[in-house]
Amino acid sequence: MAAPQRADPVKLVVPALWADRDAFERARDAMVDSWGAVDFEGVDHAFDVTGFYEPEMGRDLQRRLLAFERLIAPETLPALKLEANRIEDELAAGGRRVVNLDVGYLDHHKLVLASAKPAGQKIYLGDGIWADIMFRYRGGRLEPFEWTFPDFRDGRYESELLSIRARYLDQLRRLPGADTDGVVQ
Repeated sequence: MAAPQRADPVKLVVPALWADRDAFERARDAMVDSWGAVDFEGVDHAFDVTGFYEPEMGRDLQRRLLAFERLIAPETLPALKLEANRIEDELAAGGRRVVNLDVGYLDHHKLVLASAKPAGQKIYLGDGIWADIMFRYRGGRLEPFEWTFPDFRDGRYESELLSIRARYLDQLRRLPGADTDGVVQ
């Protein structure tokens, strides 16, 4: 029988969605206040694959990937999602969100986003939050699943996510007790 092991720390990643750049900047500032420094910030990508968020957030939506310097324990994902929801609520106007913060984490093998909505592939974590795996890493690439968000599935974020993964692996290698693969002993 295998002995239980603690999970390695993971990289906090937030794909942020917005139409109002000022609202995004305020959300970014609030996230930095809560979670510390951003060590990766991607470029803005048009969110043009679905109109799902337009009734609530308006048109011409943008998405930007953020990753945070401090590594986190994966079991903190529910608390992080609840904090992201609080930030969204604080910035809301007229009862409608102006930013959508899809908080999650990236590790050696996958990208996981937190969700407040159940679905067949999601795993319940507690506090009304589910884990939704978006990609797995295999053969030097990120492989999406059939349920992966359409804009994630089309490859537009792959180079940014691979850059975040490389940064994460470097951080792991520098941790006390880590081996050359970044696995913490």
